[in-house]
Amino acid sequence: MVNLRGEHIYLRALEPEDLEFVYRIENDTSLWELSDTQTPYSRFLIKQYLENAQQDIFEAKQLRLAINTLENTTIGLIDVFDFDIKNKRAGIGILIENEVNRNQGYGREALELLINYCFEVLHLHQVYANISENNIASLKLFETNGFKIIGLKKDWSFDGINYTNEYILQRIND
Repeated sequence: MVNLRGEHIYLRALEPEDLEFVYRIENDTSLWELSDTQTPYSRFLIKQYLENAQQDIFEAKQLRLAINTLENTTIGLIDVFDFDIKNKRAGIGILIENEVNRNQGYGREALELLINYCFEVLHLHQVYANISENNIASLKLFETNGFKIIGLKKDWSFDGINYTNEYILQRIND
């Protein structure tokens, strides 16, 4: 049985009470480049999303979980997206909201828990991530968790001034 509880954090399903947390993250323009977001989200749309968040991953093709400390403070989100049951693969994304909580091992632990879930419960063959070449912390996090850089997408993202490259990383379930 896979445990979504680690030494310092646990992963849990989103609840209606997470509305303000998700709203804050989705509307933080400094984070938009990480998710290719270009427009703000209303509380109404996020409320609708949270109401439908109980949808099964096999139906929704995605899963978003909250990252909580053992003291029950929500510090981030971790996602499974582009869930492809036929080819047994999915993308993974992670965000720790506050810089104070970054580089504390929470992201590493959350990523380990989610990878175990993907491999042992969902029986995926592989997981992947798309990370900007400028996001050194995320590249290090994923590489530390067994991901390998398998390609570079040149001039992939435009920030309004410059184009940036994006790496694709992959971890195969051995």
